[in-house]
Amino acid sequence: VMVCLVTSPPEKTAEFTKVESGETITVRNVDELLAAIGPDREILLELVEKAVLAPSASNLQAWRFCVIDEENLVRKVDMFSPGLSGKPPVIIAVCSDYGYAQQKTSGSNYKAYGCIMDASMAAENLMLAAVEKGLGTCAIKSFNEAAVRKLLKLPEDLHLELLISLGYPAHEPAMPKRKETDEIAFFNTWEAKTDE
Repeated sequence: VMVCLVTSPPEKTAEFTKVESGETITVRNVDELLAAIGPDREILLELVEKAVLAPSASNLQAWRFCVIDEENLVRKVDMFSPGLSGKPPVIIAVCSDYGYAQQKTSGSNYKAYGCIMDASMAAENLMLAAVEKGLGTCAIKSFNEAAVRKLLKLPEDLHLELLISLGYPAHEPAMPKRKETDEIAFFNTWEAKTDE
């Protein structure tokens, strides 16, 4: 697993409430993070370690994580990422190494059925682990890929899958309304759902 850390993190620390693992699954995207306070690098690397425990198609493990904690670079990436809310102290770029994946697999399905799926599952692992440490996250796909790639100096084979903002929440986020389970789940066949 390849991890890129960008210079030194902020020195400020603070106490925040951690969430027990049983509550983690209900975690919401956080729209406002405390810009001046970010987790230290030990915690950031722990989150990456949790990310790579996610399932991987054919054990491909083509995911790569660029952890951006240098303030000026965070602000520059933020400028080209309209989906990011607030001013996060840390941004994690989840990437896939297409060159590595192509060498490890046959056929052309490695992007859709390997890399994208793996990156998504790893991202969720990371986000759930972050909440257990009292951190807030928000994953986005709305960014200027060419600009962010240039800022991060990503090689050609590294594809930028998504960005995750990360920091201590400024407030408790509200849970968005979700559909009832009986609206979205059915057993065995669609016909059984429609016959109910």
